[in-house]
Amino acid sequence: MIRGRVKGRVWSSKHIETLPNGGLLEVETEGGGTLVAFDPLGCADGEAVLVTQGSVAAGYFTGTKAPVDALIIGSIDEEGG
Repeated sequence: MIRGRVKGRVWSSKHIETLPNGGLLEVETEGGGTLVAFDPLGCADGEAVLVTQGSVAAGYFTGTKAPVDALIIGSIDEEGG
């Protein structure tokens, strides 16, 4: 799993039909990298998240072959937040 923080949304008015409903978020990882992750949870800008990648991310979607390589699987609870 990758720990990161949501930096913003990625808007796409054109995409393939098998992309499920949900958001695409730009996530800055703890290592300083950036990735785009599919968000089925409805996370907000600035929120700390857990991301999984690869076949595990794509395997989350049953009944369809979703072209998803990074998936937000959790929102990290932070003290004082």
